[in-house]
Amino acid sequence: MLSTWRMDGTLRKDGQPSIYVYEQTYRVPGSDQIRTQRGFFGRLYLEDLVPGSGVLPHERTLSAPKEDRYKLLRATAVNTSPVVGLYADTSGRSVQALAAITSRRPDADVADHENVRHRLWAVPEDGSDTRFVKSLIEVAGRKPITIADGHHRYETALRYRDERRANKTGETDPPADYVMMLFLETTKQKLTVLPTHRVARGLGGEDVRDLLDHAAWLFEVKPVEGRAELEAAFASVEVPGGRGRFGLWTRNGGAILVARRDDFAMSLYEGGAALHRLDVTLLQVALDRLCGIDAASIAAGRLAYSKSVTEALDWVDAAKDGADAAFLLDPTPVADIAAVAADGDVMPQKSTYFYPKALTGLIINPHEW
Repeated sequence: MLSTWRMDGTLRKDGQPSIYVYEQTYRVPGSDQIRTQRGFFGRLYLEDLVPGSGVLPHERTLSAPKEDRYKLLRATAVNTSPVVGLYADTSGRSVQALAAITSRRPDADVADHENVRHRLWAVPEDGSDTRFVKSLIEVAGRKPITIADGHHRYETALRYRDERRANKTGETDPPADYVMMLFLETTKQKLTVLPTHRVARGLGGEDVRDLLDHAAWLFEVKPVEGRAELEAAFASVEVPGGRGRFGLWTRNGGAILVARRDDFAMSLYEGGAALHRLDVTLLQVALDRLCGIDAASIAAGRLAYSKSVTEALDWVDAAKDGADAAFLLDPTPVADIAAVAADGDVMPQKSTYFYPKALTGLIINPHEW
């Protein structure tokens, strides 16, 4: 189909190198707040994810998703979805450039099924906006770039690059040495990171009954009157994470938990200070010590995940698939994600969910034409 679209003109390659300024306007889930975030699409030169690299991951990848993405990339030889990269520009130059470009009529303006509005501007490198293009490339290119979303796509691109290098020699600046990236600035705009709540399965009746009492081993425990109190306490993504605050709900009742960090210290022996500060790191320790859910148990399916507070509590109330206890989290701050990546550490699985997602297929980056 891609070949047909190329031949019949459905897909048309732009005649000159460009960046693509991108704006998303959306309602923050669980609130009435409207936010707008801006960035730009470009190509990033691939660097191996090794110490000293200018590209920093924060998430551990899984082999099965990478294999799926690799097969897709080999079959199509295009990037249809970007890796999302974060950069810091405290000067404000990139924000000013993006604001100037988005003040005019866009080249594309669409809404998706979640009513997120996506607008796009093609900005040629040698056009009237050359100064803006140069400014954006300069500030984003200073490195480091922290991968926010698309770790599997990035590692797949590395594998594809290495395969192409082995099969083709003498090619100058080959397109497979690059990956399509959406660059987002982190210091002058508010990005939305949603928490992913944990639901513990198969604890058994006695362990469930004792869970609220045993939570006092690690937390200050404030019982709640009912689930509505927890829903209200964890409904907003405006509440900053990193304070060691959690919600706990079982069919025997619930509580708001606040971690006593000193009681976690003996279990925090891997990684640096930034990783140890994360709520998701503390919860991983608590799940092991209170529920017996370690890494092997997680791999075996003892833990389920939901981005909805209401859904997580419903699963427990209905004992869906053995759900016994819901642990609710606050969002992970973007600065904390960047700090973990800068230390060379990776966060536990399903620690972050950047919202909204970039629209697939809005920009396509070909490796062959």
